[in-house]
Amino acid sequence: MDSNMAGMTMTGGGGAYATGSGTARLPANEGAMQGLYFAAGNWMMMLHGYAWGVHTDQGGPRGANEAFVQSMAMLSASHDLGSGARVELRSMFSLEPLMGPRGYPNLFATGESADGTSPLIDRQHPHDLFMELSGRVDVDIAHGSSLFVYGGPVAEPALGPSAFMHRASAQYLPDSPITHHWFDSTHISFGVVTTGIATPHWQIEGSAFRGREPDQHRWDIETPKLDSWSVRATWTPSPAWAMQVSHGYIHSGEQLEPGVNEARTTASVQYATGGLSTTLGFSIKNKQPGRTLTAWLAEANWDLDRHHTLFARAENVANDELFPNPADPLHDRKFRVSKLEGGYAYRLKIAGPVQAALGGSLGVYAKPAALDAAYGKFPVSFSLFAKLSLGH
Repeated sequence: MDSNMAGMTMTGGGGAYATGSGTARLPANEGAMQGLYFAAGNWMMMLHGYAWGVHTDQGGPRGANEAFVQSMAMLSASHDLGSGARVELRSMFSLEPLMGPRGYPNLFATGESADGTSPLIDRQHPHDLFMELSGRVDVDIAHGSSLFVYGGPVAEPALGPSAFMHRASAQYLPDSPITHHWFDSTHISFGVVTTGIATPHWQIEGSAFRGREPDQHRWDIETPKLDSWSVRATWTPSPAWAMQVSHGYIHSGEQLEPGVNEARTTASVQYATGGLSTTLGFSIKNKQPGRTLTAWLAEANWDLDRHHTLFARAENVANDELFPNPADPLHDRKFRVSKLEGGYAYRLKIAGPVQAALGGSLGVYAKPAALDAAYGKFPVSFSLFAKLSLGH
């Protein structure tokens, strides 16, 4: 089996994959994570990241007009220990706390809190300064097969597909998915231990992790715990495909609902070939106590040539958190909402692995008539952006 841990691509035995966030797999055709590579003694280093300026106008009475900057920087180091063993250290950081505690407008998005008492509704929370501080050790046990241990004080458990900011299918979509808290809300977990077995064609793994999502204090590292668990099976039959199914128990996931646990099941299929990257996913969130809420997600990114890219995302989600005030007659009611967003990006090569993209997107929504008074009959959102990346 050939291995490039810094590039995060593995091939062998007719199977192939690239690794995404945490221990998640992506189709190998998406390519190894690009960035700046350099050696430091016997270690191979990789620096990757982006700064993404966005101006968005989220339509309707509950929308808002705002400019903000998303950001992420990742530094990883890998080293061959000999005798079929390898180690990788990862760190990932974001300056999104500079946005302020309320993050940015995103119609129909819910999850987490701005101040520990008020839920964020129709907004996307900023990510924490510390997005990942983790390590992974792989030990070969047979030709093409290895055992691995992954984890750290800030890491991602084996639950759901790779987080949206690491999927090529979402790389130019300026808004986070409104299904984020159904698929990949655990991508920043304070305390994770994952073990598994990996081959070129499949991976089976299990995690213990802290179920509580990050609080409103975005600059710190919260106390790690191991009070939740998950299992995931991934199949990568060829370089074009990556398929996963996962299930987890999340203890007291929401800060504002400390007595509510969650059983979450996800399934996803990712396909990549010839400049086209796609993701299709389904998730079931079973609140305990509470309702069962489902979500669908479809994404596509198509590089037409070296400069022009089209992208789109379609989502459908059942959400019961849109009206947090108990005095509101719509409080605690479940509403099924759909969002369709599409757009265009013009890509420019700056120098080496540094590239830029200029573009925009348009979003429309389908919702029950009961939401017209709050959201308007036909809200429309649009965003303009400039993204500077070190790699993709």
